Amino acid sequence: MMNKKGLAILMRTKTRPLSPVSSKLNQMQASLPEGDKVSSQDASLIPRRDFSQVRESMHSAMLTNKTEIVDVALDDFSEGYIFLSPENRYKILLSLAKEYDLNRTQVRELMKQHLDLQLPSDKAEDNDHEEEGSLSAFYKIERNLCQALKPMYEVLFERLNTHPGGLKFLSDIRADILRLLEDVNIASLRALDSHLKEKLITWLSPANLELHNITWDDPASLLEKIVAYEAVHPISNLIDLKRRLGIGRRCFGYFHPAIPGEPLIFIEVALMKDVAATIQEVLWDNPPISEHEASCAIFYSISSTQPGLSGVNLGKFLIKRVVEVVKKDMPNICVFATLSPIPGYGQWLLSKLASSEMSGSVFEEKLLKPEEEKALIDASGGSDLGSSVIKVMWNLLTSKNHEWTNSPNLVSALRTPMMRLCARYLMKEKKRGKALDSVANFHLQNGAIIGRLNWMADRSQKGLTQSGGMMVNYIYRLEDIEDSAQAYLNEGHIESSSDFRSYIEDDNGERAD
Repeated sequence: MMNKKGLAILMRTKTRPLSPVSSKLNQMQASLPEGDKVSSQDASLIPRRDFSQVRESMHSAMLTNKTEIVDVALDDFSEGYIFLSPENRYKILLSLAKEYDLNRTQVRELMKQHLDLQLPSDKAEDNDHEEEGSLSAFYKIERNLCQALKPMYEVLFERLNTHPGGLKFLSDIRADILRLLEDVNIASLRALDSHLKEKLITWLSPANLELHNITWDDPASLLEKIVAYEAVHPISNLIDLKRRLGIGRRCFGYFHPAIPGEPLIFIEVALMKDVAATIQEVLWDNPPISEHEASCAIFYSISSTQPGLSGVNLGKFLIKRVVEVVKKDMPNICVFATLSPIPGYGQWLLSKLASSEMSGSVFEEKLLKPEEEKALIDASGGSDLGSSVIKVMWNLLTSKNHEWTNSPNLVSALRTPMMRLCARYLMKEKKRGKALDSVANFHLQNGAIIGRLNWMADRSQKGLTQSGGMMVNYIYRLEDIEDSAQAYLNEGHIESSSDFRSYIEDDNGERAD
């Protein structure tokens, strides 16, 4: 029989997190007398706020110095912004970026004054009054210059940060800025985003965050958020949720006191005897092994709950902290690894196949080796008679419902070339000197090395589409984390296991760096 907590989660959990509007509607409804409730299903019933009023409250929140007036202005601005139309939200953001930027006329004047001053002599005595006066002038102008180099909207950010609900609201604002930047390329808007991002990085430093081991005993409202925000392997039902929070499993989240009851980011961990090779054994390990028998901690999912914190690398600190906690609580755990998706590989491979097919024999890149071509043609049974082997491979990988996975011969024929090319993708395909794959880049910059490629590790539709079902283990060797991270960040060097390097060495006879 389902307990009350299970029933609450089942009834209230949504397929995606509540939008800021829906959250605000719920808050408003809680304070309304019975009979005056507003349907949260239809936000259009709430009248849109007047743009000029919201803009005026934003202006007052920056320029007013009386605390009681500032608090009211911040309330009016945050609530009014939520109920603006998307078009008016963007107008507010553009107004904030352009009209409340720093005063460049003042900056240039102060710079001119600074350049006009005569530099004090390095050999001046400490009691030289003339030199002291000169230094005082420098300090005064430099203080004024530092102040002038701060945009006016910094005041708004700092006041919102100390205002109830303000930190979450700032994260939501940045999510809107990022969406707007996808459509427009405006320098002042990029500067606004950069400035807010730096502020969020400071305010969300690990020293300000609380690590919490999330269990089934936590409030249903928190567990609902775990279900809703899980971004890697969706939680299918209450049994699945209880398993992920039960014996042999851990779920850790980073929380900020200003955003109670909602993790900013959380990570799911499986305690196992060996490094997992498939997500099926992680999610459906039933019953799990006794925890004292475990020697490996497998990080199999990490999810951020705030789109506005994109680029604020909380995951790096979370993983390192979780390693410390697990190592302290369970000394028998000696291996820390991930079982990670390879989200960019499928699209990269299809683009390579398409390019090779269209380029013709003169410029065609030899993606497949002769023995791989033969195996693929034999396994396909001549179903694509007359087509090139590249076209055959393209048709298989883009088939409806990934029908190739139902044929043992096709699965076997595709395994060797797909794993070899995946190793090339992870190790050699780069953007600005760093790994092209976003998940690879995340773990490598955190100090992990590439461990093992796992064939047919994720047979879900998502896994097959993203990477032909492949997953990869990234290994966190505690003694090498800092050196590996610095080598990657400074030189783009990717460390990998000998097993993984064997794929690279076999790729056109080249050896890995």
